[in-house]
Amino acid sequence: MKKVNLTEKFNLFDEHWSPRIVGELNGQYVKLAKVKGEFVWHSHANEDELFLVIKGTLKIEFRDGSITLNEGEFYIVPKGVEHKPIADEEAHILLLEPKSTEQTGGVESDLLVDNQPWI
Repeated sequence: MKKVNLTEKFNLFDEHWSPRIVGELNGQYVKLAKVKGEFVWHSHANEDELFLVIKGTLKIEFRDGSITLNEGEFYIVPKGVEHKPIADEEAHILLLEPKSTEQTGGVESDLLVDNQPWI
């Protein structure tokens, strides 16, 4: 395993809501994503999901409220909790989630990326 430079990795892609895998540990993927606009309402029945903001601001809406994450902050969405990530301006995020996690939690969407590539 080589060290991972997040800035270098983020410079390798431009697509929004299209995570890239940069590492794997204990059955979890470490993913990077550039996000802008709104994702879809979804949940993950069996997996928690960590969102860490590297650059920008990410809002995560829940059916009963929301949370705003700034650079250097993270939040863990518990399994089964419906949520919708939103970024008014482009944000760079790191995701930590089990390898089995489906991006949209089974919700049909044009934003679904089935085969997320390693970079």
